[in-house]
Amino acid sequence: METLDRTKELETRPIGQLLWIYALPAVISQIIASIYNIVDRIFIGHGVGPLAIAGLAITFPLMNIIHAFGSLIGVGSASRMSIVLGKKDKEWAENILGNSLIFTLILSGCVVLFCYFFLDRILMMFGATAETLAYAREYMIYILPGMFMITITFNLTGLIRASGYPTKAMLIMAGGAIFNIILDPIFIFALGMGIKGAAIASSISIFCMTVVSILHFVQPGSFIRFTSHGWKLRGYIFKNITLIGMSPFLMNLAAAGVVAILNRQLLFYGGDYAVGAYGICNTYGNFLVLIIIGVCQGMQPIAGYNYGAGHGHRLKHVYTLTMWICVIAGLIGSVISCSFPRLLMRVFTSDAHLIELGKTALRYSMVMFPFIGFTIVNSNFFQSIDKPWVAITTSLSRQVIFLVPMSLLLPMVFTNLGWNGLNGVWVSLTISDILGAILAAILLFTQRHVFSIQNDEL
Repeated sequence: METLDRTKELETRPIGQLLWIYALPAVISQIIASIYNIVDRIFIGHGVGPLAIAGLAITFPLMNIIHAFGSLIGVGSASRMSIVLGKKDKEWAENILGNSLIFTLILSGCVVLFCYFFLDRILMMFGATAETLAYAREYMIYILPGMFMITITFNLTGLIRASGYPTKAMLIMAGGAIFNIILDPIFIFALGMGIKGAAIASSISIFCMTVVSILHFVQPGSFIRFTSHGWKLRGYIFKNITLIGMSPFLMNLAAAGVVAILNRQLLFYGGDYAVGAYGICNTYGNFLVLIIIGVCQGMQPIAGYNYGAGHGHRLKHVYTLTMWICVIAGLIGSVISCSFPRLLMRVFTSDAHLIELGKTALRYSMVMFPFIGFTIVNSNFFQSIDKPWVAITTSLSRQVIFLVPMSLLLPMVFTNLGWNGLNGVWVSLTISDILGAILAAILLFTQRHVFSIQNDEL
């Protein structure tokens, strides 16, 4: 009964207030996490050097793969919990909690062990060279335990938010990021550990977040808690979770593959410095993406609950409001990035060649960011209301359907025309953003009927 009271506001309070209550904490935690990522790369770029930045960029695809397995369970379980709470089923929600934690431990543990066994081969596949492999390997050896724990934290904080505690989920993520920012200069500079120190600082901070997340579901005052019946494995829960979580899973997996392909193209047409430039651009891009995802995380419990409760008009309202916020955020980020690319690059490096490469990359990769915001909102919305295949198609369209073939073909076309092949790689980013948004709009039109669902009580 307590859980129902806790989530009752999801179908009674005004949508604008709800989105503010749920999205603001998620956005704040994402911003702080983004600031941590930026500060981490600033410390590495200035404290270790430009090749360390390139080595760090090589690790992004591998970390995306691990994160993909975490999001498979984490996003799926949070979305499913919101829907079952909308159906007023507390026991089902507790079963989701227990089962999702077991699934996360098994999947993430296997993936991390696999990465340890084949680390060098994986990094070479993602574009590491003799100059960057040592940096990438050293970082990954010490960050992998943290990556295992972050999948647990990602899962549990999503369930904390879905069960009515958005502020607490924010404090856990934000606290870990702030702790990491404090530890970074100590391990990197004071202890002289370089890129290894950055990884150790991250793993320690993530461990603290994991412990606090677990304690939430042990405390008697929490509305959804670990229960004996929740630990019994149920195949239908795994099926429901993975169907919804398949969209972010494939999106993160695709992101890893795409970055690996782009790194190889960049290495061929521009060398290690081009890879480093793209790594810096990715940092700024991820900053904006995480803000947009934060807003979508606030939308998710509201959309899922009202979809489960049959409130179509509220579903449409939260979708529209979320879309406006995210598209405007993307536009602001795009204008800033395209107007001050040199200034943004200098934050990470003083190397003139790296700054020049990054200036061009930043403009091409960020100019269509409002379109990326549109695509992300649609993908998150459909996974929130249990439309996994629409969400999967939407999320994969930009990266797999469009970006992969274009990043392979356009550089060759540019080269044959006597132009800079490296610019062909950058242009492929811009065109894929546009085409991905067009496909997302078409899929949205085909699913417009979801806004017409009705509840007999209304």
